[in-house]
Amino acid sequence: MANPTDIRDTARRKANTHFTASEQRDAMVKKELEQERNAFDSRTAKLKALRLAKEAADAEAAKILAASQPPKAAKKKKAPAPKVR
Repeated sequence: MANPTDIRDTARRKANTHFTASEQRDAMVKKELEQERNAFDSRTAKLKALRLAKEAADAEAAKILAASQPPKAAKKKKAPAPKVR
């Protein structure tokens, strides 16, 4: 018959191996998630910078266009015709 301490040591070694592998998988998944999150954040920051630059360029173009056009004369509204009863 096998020694009870040998059986216990074997079981403990198997359990530790299992838990170590599980911890390694967890760490790898967390690392991959962090990398994906960082890539997403950098892509979002790049797109935001591009959008802000485009909005600034559009505002500048609109400002130049408004300055180059002659001012429009204000139109007077006609008084509504009196209602006949």
